[in-house]
Amino acid sequence: MNTLSRQIVLDTETTGLEPSRGHRIIEIGCVELVDRRLTGNDFHQYLQPDREIDAAAVEVHGITNEFLADKPRFEDVVQDFMDYVQGAELIIHNAPFDVGFIDAELERVGGWNRLDSYCRITDTLVMARNKHPGQRNSLDALCGRYDIDNSQRQKHGALLDAEILAEVYLAMTGGQSVLFQEEQGGDEGHGQGQAIRRLAADRGSLRVVRATDQEVLEHQRFLQEMGDSLWMKQT
Repeated sequence: MNTLSRQIVLDTETTGLEPSRGHRIIEIGCVELVDRRLTGNDFHQYLQPDREIDAAAVEVHGITNEFLADKPRFEDVVQDFMDYVQGAELIIHNAPFDVGFIDAELERVGGWNRLDSYCRITDTLVMARNKHPGQRNSLDALCGRYDIDNSQRQKHGALLDAEILAEVYLAMTGGQSVLFQEEQGGDEGHGQGQAIRRLAADRGSLRVVRATDQEVLEHQRFLQEMGDSLWMKQT
């Protein structure tokens, strides 16, 4: 029996850069991939951090303390979040940052182990650096390299960034995620969920069109006019 491959593409937004200095998660965004197809089973939650957000962080993501005033705290959603990610492979860009914050939140709540005790973690920044050494490998740079539309990314947002990262990951690990589009409707925005069309086993033979004698003579005359060509040496 085949086991479905379940991956969760995850991103967070925070009050600042250092969990060791008491900075907190204020947004978690996740999208689910099963066998490299987006399922629509997302997890998205804003969180009340119980501390001021750094002004520099607000410039990046645009989330304010006023907006978060009525949002739940991490301890209120930790069970739902862990149930959602448990057993999956987490796909994260610059994983030590997000994982460090999540581990700090889990330690603060108590009763939980580190995140990597429940999930396998893949860092797409490490993957990108190995695949494109010496080049810029930010999420925006990868969008440009793989021709992925990130025009809606005026500010960082956890769910939007997770959706974009999912497309980057699929492009980086498999080239084209879909070879042929289905005629029927589907999740065309992400190019997922369509089956590959296969030729029928009882199809007729393809017709072979051969060059006429006149066309062969014209081709040989053309090659002679080219002079001492590599092609003439092979014939």
